[in-house]
Amino acid sequence: MKIVSQSLLIAIVVLASAASARTAQTADAHKIVSPQDIKWVPAPASLPPGAELAVLYGDPSKEGEFAMRLKGAKGYHIPPHTHPRPEIVTVISGTVRLGMGETADYGKAQQLPVSSFFALSPGMAHYVFFDEDTVVQINTSGPWGLNYVNPKDDPRKSQ
Repeated sequence: MKIVSQSLLIAIVVLASAASARTAQTADAHKIVSPQDIKWVPAPASLPPGAELAVLYGDPSKEGEFAMRLKGAKGYHIPPHTHPRPEIVTVISGTVRLGMGETADYGKAQQLPVSSFFALSPGMAHYVFFDEDTVVQINTSGPWGLNYVNPKDDPRKSQ
């Protein structure tokens, strides 16, 4: 009887610990961001100058899921590039022109207005133009990376 009681006590402690750990993970994962709480900073050096970025959830430099927003003015352009992980994008405001391939051609890029969505596979070459002041939200998993098709387009090379 004593062995059964000890086994039951151990099982209860293990289950309580697991539930506590799960609750802590859920609490860490729970996040609400109101528009006034979004903190915009200059976009990283991997993007052409002039854009701003706001990380809403997670850390793009580390393993794991994250959500971030990219804001650029009318005329902002990101030359042909790829990403090492899927890129899942929603147009929050403004208009994006998304083009596929290794050569940027504004005329061939598809116009995507507010609420448009696109998802790109890792390694898929694409480029974007902002037709007006625009904000897009990027959801994916880190670490986030951006590789330009033409190394001359990489703003990190000119610094």
